Amino acid sequence: MSVKGEIKEGAGYVKEELNEHGKDPESKRKAQEGRDLRNEGRIEDGKSPKTTPPGSGHPEK
Repeated sequence: MSVKGEIKEGAGYVKEELNEHGKDPESKRKAQEGRDLRNEGRIEDGKSPKTTPPGSGHPEK
């Protein structure tokens, strides 16, 4: 695992969590940016990107 990938995944997680429940388009956009950053970090670390909707409770594959 790379430190850079772990940082991206962590930062993306925080950004997604802070904005995913907002109703305005700006919050939705920021939540998507967080998801994208999180998946970018996961790919750098050799993990598969998350494809399920946030909060769906699906186990990681």
